[in-house]
Formats: sequence, C-alpha cells, structure tokens
Amino acid sequence: MKRISLIFGCLMALLFLGAATTSNSPQNNISLEGVWELQHQFIYEDNQIQDTLYNLEGYRQVKMYSKGKIMWTRFNPKDTNEWFGYGTYRIVDGYLEEQLEYASNEMMKIVDTVQVFRFELEIGPNSYSQISYDADGNKYNSENYKKIE
Repeated sequence: MKRISLIFGCLMALLFLGAATTSNSPQNNISLEGVWELQHQFIYEDNQIQDTLYNLEGYRQVKMYSKGKIMWTRFNPKDTNEWFGYGTYRIVDGYLEEQLEYASNEMMKIVDTVQVFRFELEIGPNSYSQISYDADGNKYNSENYKKIE
C-alpha cells in the first residue's frame, strides 16, 4: 500500500508541474503532455491490423508525460508483479522514444536489454497510438491511449 501511495504521489506531482511542449512532431504541435490511459491494443500481421485486444476487467495502464519526463504504471489483477517506470521521452521525426531511469523489478529486467524504447507515433488531440516494430521492420503491436487529463 505504501508503494501504491508513493507511485500515486509521484504521478500527482508530475501533473502539477504544468504543461510544456517537448515535441518536434510535425503534427500541428499536438503534444503528449498530460495523462493517458490505455484503451486497447492492435495486433498486426503483414502490417495490417488483424485483431484488437481489449483490457481485461480491472486492468489499467496509465502514462503521464510532462516536460520531457514520462511516468507510467500498470495494474493487472491477474499479475502479482508490480509494473511501473520513470524516465525521459522525446519525439523525433514521428517516433516516440522513451528511456527509463528506474522501474519496477520486472521492468528493470527488460530495461537491461532495451535501452531506448522506440515507437512510431500517431497522435491526435485526445488519443495516440505507439506502434512497435519487429526486427524485420514489420508492425506487430500498437498500444492505443485516450487522454484523460
């Protein structure tokens, strides 16, 4: 409970830092600044959407972007592991790059092998998608978020 309170406190602190645009995106200065919640994921085959994965009951994933910083947390009632991370982000040539400085134990195992998470970014005023590519350069997954603040 103490960890959840600490994470929530950090998320709230980021909210109150204010909004500043760090985007070099050509998409009409639309920014990732704010709080976003995962709505669903797309699964791709041959670079085409083949399926949609909706969140399970009770599952939540939230990301916060503020002044070049990112913080995210995920709760899955069927997973006893904690999932969260904090670091920096930037948008370059239509791609979102996230680099975590610290994270939960399970996430740190991934961070040890992936230094910078890079996603194609599709962004609108109230939604965005971060699209992942496989080693062959094909789309395989996207996380699709809705702005909640």
